[in-house]
Amino acid sequence: MSAEKLDIETLNQEFHEKTPEILLEYFLTQYGNRIALASSFGLEDQVLADMILKINPSARIFTIDTGRLFPETYSLIARTRERYGANVDVYFPENTSVETFVNTNGINAFYESVEKRKNCCRVRKIEPLLRALSTVDAWICGLRAEQSVTRTAIQPVEWDEANNLLKINPLAAWTEDDVWDYIKAHNVPYNKLHRQGFPSIGCQPCTRAIAEGEDIRAGRWWWENPEHKECGLHRR
Repeated sequence: MSAEKLDIETLNQEFHEKTPEILLEYFLTQYGNRIALASSFGLEDQVLADMILKINPSARIFTIDTGRLFPETYSLIARTRERYGANVDVYFPENTSVETFVNTNGINAFYESVEKRKNCCRVRKIEPLLRALSTVDAWICGLRAEQSVTRTAIQPVEWDEANNLLKINPLAAWTEDDVWDYIKAHNVPYNKLHRQGFPSIGCQPCTRAIAEGEDIRAGRWWWENPEHKECGLHRR
């Protein structure tokens, strides 16, 4: 077993049953400006931003603007910055990569195949993410184990082998009810679409509202099988 994995196993044992705030304070102190929250401004990310900025008001937060987000998401970014006085670093895809993909495949090619959808995600999300991650040694994410079949095994502390970074998932064990309870208790700003049947929100063309009883990520890339429903930001 590698040193990194041995340390991570120990850390997960140490922080087992500890609150997300305790976990965050430890890593924010350890990594300083070499750790950042990767936020898509979903409910979980808003909970983490609230926790993080209460611990360190100058903590780093970044997001990726794919160019096809909902207007409500842009509004939330503005409201969050105003509420916390926080600076959010926004990363954009390279214009030439987007132009090449669209001109070669069509404006909505992602509906045609999993391969084309993943290529679109690569251009609009993965490449900007890699530029953001090149500035840190650890990143914080809002992943929860119950979100989807691709996330059931996540731990609060993981080694991200794909990016050679430490990955922190403070809400790994939280339920959706836990998230909403925190949002309400702390009056955390959130996307209005969550009250319109959108539990998970990504790019506008690839996200729809879900029916009662559907899986919470059923509205993401709804035309694909569940095991394909990751964009590549969180390769497992």
